[in-house]
Amino acid sequence: MTRPVFRFAPSPNGQLHLGHAYSALLNQQMARETGGRFLLRMEDIDVTRCTPELERGVLRDLVWLGLQWEQPVRRQSDHFDDYRAALERLIDADLVYPAFMSRGEVRARITEYEAGGERWPRDPDGAPVYPGKDRHMSARERRALIDEGAPFAWRLDMASAIDHVGNTLDWNEAGQGPEGETGRVRAMPDSWGDVVIARKEIPASYHLSVVVDDALQGVTHVVRGRDLFHATAVHRVLQELLGLSVPQYHHHDLVLDDDGRKLSKSRGDTSLAALRESGATPGDIARMIGAPAPDPSSAV
Repeated sequence: MTRPVFRFAPSPNGQLHLGHAYSALLNQQMARETGGRFLLRMEDIDVTRCTPELERGVLRDLVWLGLQWEQPVRRQSDHFDDYRAALERLIDADLVYPAFMSRGEVRARITEYEAGGERWPRDPDGAPVYPGKDRHMSARERRALIDEGAPFAWRLDMASAIDHVGNTLDWNEAGQGPEGETGRVRAMPDSWGDVVIARKEIPASYHLSVVVDDALQGVTHVVRGRDLFHATAVHRVLQELLGLSVPQYHHHDLVLDDDGRKLSKSRGDTSLAALRESGATPGDIARMIGAPAPDPSSAV
């Protein structure tokens, strides 16, 4: 039988916090308990915000926690060709389109619509669904804008994608969704609208890169925070379109602050580095978040 493969995949665009520690320790514990492998992946497709210095900080924090992983570490920035190949397949199948609307244009369109008393549809994260007016542009119009240097993002034509794969997608959920969803969960990707798949400068978004990486690395168990539960619907669509393997999913509890909010790098929540410098031990971190205690003596 194939050994289970788990992965922890942080973005080195800031310092790790307690939520990252919980997910990393849980992944390592589940790998150990199942006799599986534990991988580390750096999700650094945002080459502007992700830096070598921040990556060194991430590695320092994980070593301090007692984590051990297989080498080499996969860095997304080293594998743009993999994502570009997947994107080209979607382009050739006419399942994505270049979207030129700026954030300002999107806001204006939504404001005009909602002035009529109706609410514009939102995705599961609460963001407005993309209007998609450029979905129906002719090839000539698109080429003219691209040749002029107009900024654009590649968006998945979700309606066409669902027509292509069918509307009965699901996944095996070993954890729980926000409403207690578990077991076989039906995917509802249409709630996301036409999500970004790649950008003009970078041949992948999170959605595309994560499914390509998981397939190429043979990941069998995706263990991650519950905030990504609904995004799994998008990932299932892409897996079907690209013929990729489908892992088992386990969405776990989030570590929240005193106000019940998810911890965030952008808000400057207490980092593992700051806690370490204040005298906290790895055992202290595990107790704070109710995570399995680190066990540096047990290699995975």
